[in-house]
Amino acid sequence: MSKIIKSDEQWKEQLTEEQYRVCRQKGTEPAFSGKYASQDSGKGHGTFSCVCCDNPLFTSDAKFDSGSGWPSFFEPVTSDSTIEVEDHSLAMMRKEVLCSKCDAHLGHVFDDGPAPTGLRYCINSVCLKFNE
Repeated sequence: MSKIIKSDEQWKEQLTEEQYRVCRQKGTEPAFSGKYASQDSGKGHGTFSCVCCDNPLFTSDAKFDSGSGWPSFFEPVTSDSTIEVEDHSLAMMRKEVLCSKCDAHLGHVFDDGPAPTGLRYCINSVCLKFNE
């Protein structure tokens, strides 16, 4: 897969202000505010893709209600659709989740999810686009 590389100006032209703040500047949307935060939203059969580059990230079959206020998934579409990197911000150790194709910040992954993986990919709605 070839990387998508754009200048900040190109990303700003393509994305909304909120999408740019979260995806390109590693921000976060408030809990329970995102389009896909509830279990029922984006629960038809389909794929959640990166809003920046359309890279398929998660399927609706992997979505679950974590109660966290952000869309949660127990696994990505494929092992190479996302990248995990250590994040030491906010005086804690977390794993940041990035889109493997454009390096957009998506959210974080935690080890308190359901079977079969035990993982909870806690992802910002603003980073996602649902395709049925």
